[in-house]
Amino acid sequence: MSLKQAVGRFGIWSAELRSDDPAVDGEIREAAAELEELGFGALWLGSSSSVAHGRRLVEATSAVTVATGIISIWQHDAAAVAAETAALERDRPGRFLLGIGASHAKLAADYRRPFSATRAYLDALDAAPEPVPAERRVLAALGPRMLALAAERSAGAHPYLVTAEHTAQAREALGPEPLLAPELKVVLEADPERARALGRAILSRYLVLPNYTASLERLGFGEDDFRDGGSDRLVDAVVVWGGPEEIRKRVAEFHAAGADHVALQVVDGSGRSGLPRAGWRRLAEVLEPRG
Repeated sequence: MSLKQAVGRFGIWSAELRSDDPAVDGEIREAAAELEELGFGALWLGSSSSVAHGRRLVEATSAVTVATGIISIWQHDAAAVAAETAALERDRPGRFLLGIGASHAKLAADYRRPFSATRAYLDALDAAPEPVPAERRVLAALGPRMLALAAERSAGAHPYLVTAEHTAQAREALGPEPLLAPELKVVLEADPERARALGRAILSRYLVLPNYTASLERLGFGEDDFRDGGSDRLVDAVVVWGGPEEIRKRVAEFHAAGADHVALQVVDGSGRSGLPRAGWRRLAEVLEPRG
């Protein structure tokens, strides 16, 4: 089975699934098994995750692909990551997808020359005693250079905080074969005022990070769009909200633009205090990922 077939068209992106709080360990495992049963093809571990976080979900499920979205190249030694990935592959073949990325200057003290550093990290993964094969890794890529590197040195790209227009541009940059799996925020709310308020609450944390604002500027957004958690125009472009029909329509736009797989982040206002399991169930009813 190819990677595209394994991950399918829909996945779940969640920072909550990588929590280190022992009190929620059991619920995380239970939730992962439920997401697999609901039909989602991949579980993306957000918020600077690790191979160990991935192992927990792999062991709690039977077939779903578990991916890191992403491992920060500044926080995890490449040789150690390669060794952990190889061990997990031996234990559960074909279940784990290594997503790596350069994170952000505000989040990494050693941040410098992110493109060159990412390329060097890939070199180190290749040079490890047990290398991570290119077909089992993806890059967090937004700009043209990183997208080109993803196409050349990995199975594809996992862009975060993007629009359907960016997805079309990324597909053109990658070519037809690599996996394109953008993250997409979903608010299961039809009221425009409440939906946009939930969108702004989560966007505000990203609009202070230059990597994201630079990417959005390339798409035609500007300073006015970045104030106060984001303009209506920006929120509507990067957050899918509405009733079932509108949700299906908007997610389909990303597939039509060239996404093979969409990693859906349910935003319900709870932040990272709990797993949005009710939202995941509702989303499964709307999208019918088993379909």
